[in-house]
Amino acid sequence: MKRINFFLIIFIAILFVSCNESPKKTLDSKQSTNEYAIIYNVLVNDSTDNYDVFKIDIDGSNQKNITDLPGVEWSYISDKDKVLFISDKDTCHRCFRLYQSDFKGENLKKISDILLADSWMSSRNNGEELIVKPKADSTFYVFDLKGNILSKLKTGLPYSGDPLFVNNGKQIVFRGGRTKSKLIEGFNEELYIIDENGQNRKQLTTYPVNDTTAGKFGYKAGTPKLHPTENYITYQSKQNGKYSLYAVSLDGQKQWKLTDNKENEGWHDWSPDGKWLAIELFDNEQTQFHIGLMNWETKELKILTDSTYQYQQCPNFVIKN
Repeated sequence: MKRINFFLIIFIAILFVSCNESPKKTLDSKQSTNEYAIIYNVLVNDSTDNYDVFKIDIDGSNQKNITDLPGVEWSYISDKDKVLFISDKDTCHRCFRLYQSDFKGENLKKISDILLADSWMSSRNNGEELIVKPKADSTFYVFDLKGNILSKLKTGLPYSGDPLFVNNGKQIVFRGGRTKSKLIEGFNEELYIIDENGQNRKQLTTYPVNDTTAGKFGYKAGTPKLHPTENYITYQSKQNGKYSLYAVSLDGQKQWKLTDNKENEGWHDWSPDGKWLAIELFDNEQTQFHIGLMNWETKELKILTDSTYQYQQCPNFVIKN
């Protein structure tokens, strides 16, 4: 009788633990999946140069055009539940100012009247400060969400773009060129890191000297992104005839190939928890661009978009409110 009671107690205890643990794991998984949406840019009408900003849940559902304007709208950054995008809706064609909405495209407001370049941007101080590239020169501006310029940063290079705050906003990683554009010989783009006061500029990446497959206009070191928990920089680069994602440590001491997908990989973004990687995927001829989502732990990759639109690019994560 005592033997039967002992095993019965053990069985009930195991059953109790199993029943309590399973729903928790499922709930955590659902929370991680359902918390995010992906913002991305779509060429809606080629003949009128009409780009809009779309959102899609990370299970591929609830796709929506959240700007739906006749001109050019591109998003390069979201901060928590805020979507920031440049738009020419109140100016001349491709003369961009910065706007903000929620992930549904509602509560639209203009952030600044400063004309901006077509460049990625970044935030610090809990999203209250942005670093952007103005249209006029290679200086970076840091301003608040009211459009007040807080500081200007000169990198000392003829070309600077795609600024990314790292180390709690104390440093910036950016794309730098040795000439003003790729049209001028010797551009030689690489990623650099610099202090917020413009001091201590250092080159992080080094493109393989014998690789000529990027040509004159391909990305040798594309837009930098920071892995939020592993604290390294990722970027696209055309090497050995294919665009792939690469990584470099913040001290520049380690550089490696990040992914090994058969598709070409371009602009990308990490989820705030570092568990998901959203990637722009395309074929060699660039006839179709998709938004893919990779589970960073399992490396499982799935395509979220269909072929309704040819150009679906520049994913970034937003937290759904």
